[in-house]
Amino acid sequence: MSPDIIVYGVVAAGLIFWLRSILGTRHGDERERPNPLEAAPSEPQMRQSDILSGANAQSLSQQDRITALAAKASGAVAIDNKTAEGGLIEISRADKSFDIDKFMEGAQDAFVMIVEAFSKGERDTLSEFLGPDVFKAFDFAIAAREKSGETIATEIHAIRKAEVLAAMLQGKTAMVTIRFTAEETRVVKNAAGEITAGNPDKITKMVDIWTFSRIVSSKDPRWLLVETRSDDENDNDIIPNTDTPPTKE
Repeated sequence: MSPDIIVYGVVAAGLIFWLRSILGTRHGDERERPNPLEAAPSEPQMRQSDILSGANAQSLSQQDRITALAAKASGAVAIDNKTAEGGLIEISRADKSFDIDKFMEGAQDAFVMIVEAFSKGERDTLSEFLGPDVFKAFDFAIAAREKSGETIATEIHAIRKAEVLAAMLQGKTAMVTIRFTAEETRVVKNAAGEITAGNPDKITKMVDIWTFSRIVSSKDPRWLLVETRSDDENDNDIIPNTDTPPTKE
């Protein structure tokens, strides 16, 4: 065997070892991304947000974790008032699978997915996340766009704040209301393809208030979006407000 071949073999082996140390290897046990608004599994898990905030969710009861979060925001997540704190604690007592960290992470993921799916007119995606009344309002708005030939392209770049404004348990129905403050780019075009609103190169602030709901005794683990409404100071004019029914043309 020539010395050149031996040298090339040593170099190749070294490269393979280096790449594995940097990139790692797949072993077939990697977890797929879960549906963002499903109820959490019964066993709590350490989350990145807990590590960053210095809180160990595994060593805290849900009541203690909610109280800690109400006292001090963790990243983008906050609890606005004592009433919301008490409502979340009541929900956690009725639903042992409820995990405030996982719920808020799922709510933020769902916010991005729903806003972007609505802009694209993806009814099948929306039907998985919306309650009947909200889906009806979103479908109405999408149909109006399709009729006029208008299109919307929306991209959520970051959620700056997800703040729980209210939480309550009505019988077996849990409801959590969140104010989302996000950064987005949005472009609205008419049937001729002309931009009528927005700017693809300009990031703007988007604020909307959403209410999620779930029957805690249900086998269906999903939380559904059951109401959308505007923020008094920063109304988002793209997402339909479902606290008032749509008006037929």
